[in-house]
Amino acid sequence: MAHTAPLPPIDWNQPWLQAWREPGQRAACAVTAGVALHQALNAVQPAPVCFAPQCTLPSGEAYESYIARTRLCPTREGAHDFFNGLCWMRFPQTKRKLNQLQAAQIDAAGVAPVRGPVRDALTVFDENAAFLSAPQPLWDALLARDWDSLFITHRALWREAQLVLFGHALLEKLLTPRKAITAHVYLAQPPMGTIAELDAWVAADLSADKLAGKPFAPLPVLGVPGWWPENENFSFYDDSLVFRPAVINNR
Repeated sequence: MAHTAPLPPIDWNQPWLQAWREPGQRAACAVTAGVALHQALNAVQPAPVCFAPQCTLPSGEAYESYIARTRLCPTREGAHDFFNGLCWMRFPQTKRKLNQLQAAQIDAAGVAPVRGPVRDALTVFDENAAFLSAPQPLWDALLARDWDSLFITHRALWREAQLVLFGHALLEKLLTPRKAITAHVYLAQPPMGTIAELDAWVAADLSADKLAGKPFAPLPVLGVPGWWPENENFSFYDDSLVFRPAVINNR
């Protein structure tokens, strides 16, 4: 039997993970029973790629280029690639578009020591992005990093908002929640009717030019009302190392 590594405990009842429960629990149970992660992911539901052992990636070939060329996704044991696999299932069009954009950048410029603005933004998106649909006062406060307005003054408006996490590294970090964990919210208001609609919209909206502008806003996710019990005490938001003010550039 191939070597497998256990996954850490996963609390599927956490607000940010409830939507990932299916097919996540089935894949996690298979891994717990000793099935290699790539096999567990392949058995759950179809994805635009087939998951394969990490050793299938040829030496010297970029990971993104290999996926684009073969539609095989090299997969390491552990939570990071576990969530990456779930993301391929839940957001197939967006993941495919990100891979296409990465491969195009590599074809054009090769694999350089410095990724460049587009590849850097693609990596940030893939690892740490989130999508927000919210009333305009929440967006205004988020962009201004006005945390009091975002989380206290306009707290009731969060009942009309929806935050969907995408980045697989972000999901991995939230297995052990800490106040400082921050998502990169994509600066767009996509439709939130269904995940399939969201996926199709984001995939169509993504472009190299847009990503080069770093279209993200930071959001400490445990500050979201209803996501973490400690933020019911508003002193939670007094931590300036996490809830940092906007930087004013005085020239």
